[in-house]
Order: sequence, then structure tokens, then C-alpha cells
Amino acid sequence: MSDLPATLREALADRYVIERELGRGGMATVFLAQDLKHRRKVAIKVLHADIAAAIGPERFLREIEIAARLQHPHILPLYDSGDAAGFLYYVMPYVEGESLRDRLQREKQLPQDDVIKITSEVASALGYAHSHDVVHRDIKPENIMLSGGSAVVADFGIARAASAVEQQQLTQTGTVIGTPMYMSPEQGTGSDVDGRSDQYSLACVVYEMLVGQPPFTGPNVQAIIARHSMAAVSAPSIVRASIPETMERALLRALDKVPADRFPTVIMFAEAFAAPSRVTAAMRRQSNEVATSSRPSVTLQVSVPGWKSLVRWGAPVLVLLLAGWLTRGMWLHRGASATGGPDPRHIAVLYFEDRSPGGTLGYLADGLTEALIYELGQVGSLNVVSRYGVAPYRKASVPTDSLARALQVGTLVQGTVSQSGDRLRVTVDMINTADGSVQSSGPLEREREDVFGLQDDLTKQVSEFLRRRLGQVVQQLETRAGTSNAAAWELVQRAGVDKGLVDSLLTAGDTAAATRALGRADSQLTRASAMDRNWVLPVVNRGWVVYEQRKIVGWEKGPASSWTGRGLGFAEAALAVRPGDPEALRLRGTLRYIRWLLGLDPYPLTTRQLLEAAEADLRAGGDSTNANRASAWSLLSHLEARKGDPAAGKLAALKAYEADPYLTDANDVLYRLFSNSVDLEDGAGAERWCKEGRRRFPKDPYFTECQFELMALPGQPVDVQRAWAIVEEDVSLWPPNARDFRRRRDQMMMALVLANAGLKDSADHVAIRARADASIDPNREVLYFEAALRNRLGERDESLRLLEQYLATNPQDRSTLANDQSWWWRGVHDDPRFKQLVGGN
Repeated sequence: MSDLPATLREALADRYVIERELGRGGMATVFLAQDLKHRRKVAIKVLHADIAAAIGPERFLREIEIAARLQHPHILPLYDSGDAAGFLYYVMPYVEGESLRDRLQREKQLPQDDVIKITSEVASALGYAHSHDVVHRDIKPENIMLSGGSAVVADFGIARAASAVEQQQLTQTGTVIGTPMYMSPEQGTGSDVDGRSDQYSLACVVYEMLVGQPPFTGPNVQAIIARHSMAAVSAPSIVRASIPETMERALLRALDKVPADRFPTVIMFAEAFAAPSRVTAAMRRQSNEVATSSRPSVTLQVSVPGWKSLVRWGAPVLVLLLAGWLTRGMWLHRGASATGGPDPRHIAVLYFEDRSPGGTLGYLADGLTEALIYELGQVGSLNVVSRYGVAPYRKASVPTDSLARALQVGTLVQGTVSQSGDRLRVTVDMINTADGSVQSSGPLEREREDVFGLQDDLTKQVSEFLRRRLGQVVQQLETRAGTSNAAAWELVQRAGVDKGLVDSLLTAGDTAAATRALGRADSQLTRASAMDRNWVLPVVNRGWVVYEQRKIVGWEKGPASSWTGRGLGFAEAALAVRPGDPEALRLRGTLRYIRWLLGLDPYPLTTRQLLEAAEADLRAGGDSTNANRASAWSLLSHLEARKGDPAAGKLAALKAYEADPYLTDANDVLYRLFSNSVDLEDGAGAERWCKEGRRRFPKDPYFTECQFELMALPGQPVDVQRAWAIVEEDVSLWPPNARDFRRRRDQMMMALVLANAGLKDSADHVAIRARADASIDPNREVLYFEAALRNRLGERDESLRLLEQYLATNPQDRSTLANDQSWWWRGVHDDPRFKQLVGGN
């Protein structure tokens, strides 16, 4: 290989300048190079001669082209590939960060929050690849790059190319695709592999991140492969006692020897791994409540007050507080166990009460409340209910214990705002919901012009309360208003009040008053922006005021083109002042996506670029610490679903729900979690999210409908009599003028249920009875489901005929269908007529 660089330099001289070798592994040598055309650094990977000979140039280039189509934020893309002077190579971005291997060599064991984040991001990439029938085969720390705070999976190209070669061909060369310490038992023995093999490899990496070394090591390759196939995995909590019980249970299941006993998908593994638990695996093992075999018990359940906890809390804090709760009895019911009482770190800040004459300080009380919610929300050891969660209890006379149960909190913060002369006065109470005890502050007073000083006093007072009650866990909070101009800040708060009036005014039918309220809000924001040109919030909020216009002028293309265009102007103006501002990016991403959905002129971008730009903006807004990041993830989940990527859509929806389960569109987020689970054939996940939706939104018909939709999923049990009863219940929940359409739609879905039960003739009869013309089904949704049914029944020609009719009404769905690899279109998706129908995208 000594002449490799010189040969490469000569063969690639017209495109790349080879600078130096970066490293080499079992399958390739990596070089740093300059891309002459695009003026960027790249990494060129050159396959070793034995690997290249086994694969062959034609197969390599053909298969790597398929891998090159993978487009995912956590997959390192492929730029180029080829055959240079007999050397097979492919080109990727040069990542300025480090690999996970580099970090593990430096730190050995990673914080549990970091492990959860890396696992989630890698699982997202793998789930996407698996949905496109690509198995990586070589997941290891060296192939996970850490860049910009995110994990990116590399080397899909070589994995895809290698997977096309029969195992015996590689055996003749003495080469095994994969790395023994992270290789699944089935891969080590040369058996067929699927996504569950990558799941096992990822679990090995996760084990190393937690413990400091992989689950199995040995003196040689054969010994390591043998241990993967026969030896039991040691519980990681033996080495690291702070590992939560749910985390260990999920990890050990993913490391099962038998693929069928692992999680059905890698996404499910990541979800289970991040599930909250207030009991450590070591505690559970010591009390003999968990089996000690290599597979953990799946019968034990831990009761947790509130579904999210460990994702937000650092694990060392969790262990510290578990030990400390028993000594802080004032925060628990006397005699209550650590798992039985309300968690004092689960906090709700209720909207402060305006006690000024005439209620003139309501906007200021709201501003102080929301600022405090934001500041507390930045503390990783606390779980703070969002403003959406407490808003329904504004001015409501609800007993403290009822509030605590509804919001699942152990601490309530409430306060009052009043004015005496030119001075503002705030009082704040901290309520221990376990026993109802209250600790009150003295009055906090400041001159009216010193509202920021009042915010500081308030956050310091609350943080002092928390330090006394929770120990030295909560650091001193600092208010970050974004401006030093108190008058500008007050104008923004007033504008928020006016904007908040729109929904109630429109409900009352007073469109003129709603229009005036938006006009006042825009005027106040304009004045605030003029007072502080460097403060981007008023500019961004003007964009959101424009967005509210949709409720008045509608979604038709003409007015929508106008208000989205104006809103984008405000987003760009804000980004010009503060590049990368997460709220400005969320605004721009939202409006770009709306323009894409409505088919509006994408200039200066192409239609595809518009969608990609919207996705990038929303991801940037979602990955920030911005208080509205959940809204960005929520919209992103819708975008990913429209792209035909249920794995990415589900992950985005899960992030939205984790960030804020009280989102105003939480019902939509939950339904997307359900529907994406169905598309991924994740029956357990679909059932979970259907139940969660029914629990939280019992009057939402979609969470009645989901019960029989679940029965249409291949492999799911079917109760025909119960399904028909649910159909009737679902139809009754809709307004009378919508029931004819809903009955036909539900009946067509019921035909899919009957097909899943093997009742083909019954499915056909029900489908014929359910058909609806355009007067009942203008968007041809019923037609879409029948096309899926006919495909399920093996009637390929009829399925394509119906799909053609559907696309004639909904041409914007061509790209979504082209990328849809779900079970709905299994079989027909590879038909040349289908590809022609959807445009071959």
C-alpha cells in the first residue's frame, strides 16, 4: 500500500488534492483531501485490495449508489464514489469534530444524558436506513462521529456494498464484515442479518458508553465471536450502580442472542432505553425483584409520577436525591416511600395574579410568570410544566391537591403582582403538594422602570427556595430578557396579550375585533423594535402576528402567499440581526413548510430546496434550548411524515412530546406517534400511543378510531365484532354533517381489518359498500384506503388504477408515495407502473 497515495493523487488529480492519510481500519484507508470543484475538505475512503476484489467494481458502484440516496440528518452523506486506477473509493464530508471512539478514549464512561442523546440519534439514522432496506453491519464507536453537538453515523457506503457480497466470498479472503467486539451473534456466524443485527451492535456501543468497555472482549476474533454467541452479558449496573432499572432492562433485551427476542425495531430500543425510572438497576437487583439471568424480567413495572424524568434529570442527581429524599421529610408525606410521594422536582409555576386596581398589570404578571417558567426550565434537574400546561388553570379556583394530581407535580409556585405608587410589588409562595405546607417570600419591590431588577429578585427568591428544599442542586438562576429596555419589554408583553385575544374573538364571531387586536399587537411590536434595534424578539413576534392572519383570511393560495411572504420577511430581518436565532429559524421553517404544502412559488429556491430548507430550520429550532423547541419538533414530525419517512417522523414527534407534553397540538403529536408506529409495523408502540391518546383526549375521535386501525396492521390480533362496535362509536363522535364521510372512511379501514383477519370476501363486500364519490369524499381519502386494500388483497392492477385516480386529485402526494416504504404499499412499490405513476422520485 506504500504507493497508494501517489497512485490516488495521479488518478484523482482533476477532482481532488490528496493531502495526507487520516487512518486505516479493517476495510479501508482514509485520506484527507480538497474537493477542487466545491472548495471543501473531504475524506476519501479507499477499500483494501482484498475487499475490493471480493466485491468487484461493478457491484461496489451499483450498491453504493443506493446507499448514497440515504438522506438523514444523522447519516454522514456520500458525495462521490468510483474506481481510480483499480482502487475502489468513496468520498464523504470531512467532519471537524471527533469520533465517539476519541471521546471514549478520553472519558471512558459518558454521562447518562449524553448516552441517551447519542443512542437516540444513532437509532434515528439506523431506523431510517432500515426502512430503506439498508443494514449498516459495522456500527462501532469509530463510525459514530460527534459534530456540532450531534451524532452522525458514517460508512453506510461500505456496509451497503459489502452486504451485497455472499458471505462465502469474503470468507475465502479471511475477511469478516463488521468489528467482532460489536458484532451480533448471527453476523458472526455468517447467518442472514436484518436491522436487529444493527440494534445489537448499537447496544454493544451503548454498553461501552455506560461501563467503559464493550460487553465482550477476548484474545482473538474467534474467541470474541464465540462469547457473543454463548456467554451471558454481565449487568452493566454491577460496574455502574446509578444505571436506572428501565435503562438496563432495555439494554439487555437489545443484547439478546436471539434476534426475535430483541426489540422489533431499533427505534423501539431507543425509546425503551430512554424511558424514565426512579429505581436503579442495582437497587432492584439487591432487593431480588429483578431476575439475575442474562435477560431481565419484563413483568415488573415501576410507577412514576409523570412520564418524563430521567431524560431531563442527570443520573448522578437522581441517585443523590433518591438518597436525600428520606432525610427531607417535609417534602414527602410522613412515612411515604421514595417512589410513593409526589416528586418535589416536578414543578408548576401558576400564572401570577394581577391585584392592581382595574387589573392593569395582567400583561406584566404574565411576563414575569413566563420568564420564571423559562428560567426554571433551563435547569436540567427540574421537570417544569410548560406555560401551555398551566394556562388552563389561569384564574381557576382549583384546590392545590387537585392541581398537583392533574399536573403530577410535587411543588407549586404561585404569586401576586400589585402596584403602590410608582413601585411594583411581587409576592411568591412555594407549596409542597405532599402536605399542603406553604413557604412565602416577603414582598419584592422595585421601581416601575426596574422590571428587570424585579425579575432578578423573583428568580433569586425561587432558586433560594429550591436550594433549601432540594439541596445544592439548583444553581442561582439569572434572568436573560434579551433587552435592557424596560419599556420595550413591556410593549412586547402587551402585544402578547392582544395576540392572545384572537381565538376568543373569532369564536365569538367578531372578525373585525380580532383584526384590530392583531393590528394593536403589530403596532406595539413595531415600537418595541424601534426602541432596541438589536433585540430580535419583537421582529420575530411580528412574523408570528402575521401568521395569525391565517385564522382570519384563510389558507387559500392568494392570501397565504401574501402572509407567508410577509412573515418570511420578518424572519430574515431577525436573522440578519442575530444569525442562528432559534425562534427566527422556527418562524422561517414554519412558513417555508407552509409554502411547500400549499404549492406556492418557492423562489429563490426550487420546490425541493424549499422543503429541505424548512426541515433544516425546524431542526435548528428544535435542537436549541429555546422554550418553543417542542413546537419545532412537532411541525418537523409532520414534515417527515409527508416525506414518507415514518421513522424520522416518529422520532421528531417523540422529541416534541418529551420536550412539552402540554403542547397546544399535543393530540396531533400523539396521533402522529401512533400513525408512524403503524407505518413502521410497530404494534406495541402503536397500541401504547393509542392508549395514551385515549387517556389524555378521550373526546378526540381519532383516539377511538386508532383502536380499530391498529387491527389492520399485519400480524395484529383481530376482534371483528369489537372493531365494528368501535366504528359505530367513532362515527357518533363526529358532527352530523361529517358522519357520512367518516362512516365510509371507517368502513374502508374496516375492510383492511377484515383482510388482516384473512376474510377476503368480506373485505371486498365492505369495500364496495364503502365507496364514495367526490361529493362525499372531495379529497379522495376513501379512494386512497381502497387502493391500499386492493394491494393488500393482491389485486395489483386495481390498486394502481385507484391510486392513479387519487393522485389526479392530490398530485402533491406523488413524492410522499415515491418514498413510502411502509407495508401499505409493499409489493406494488417495486412495480414499474407505480414508479411511473409517482414520477420515479
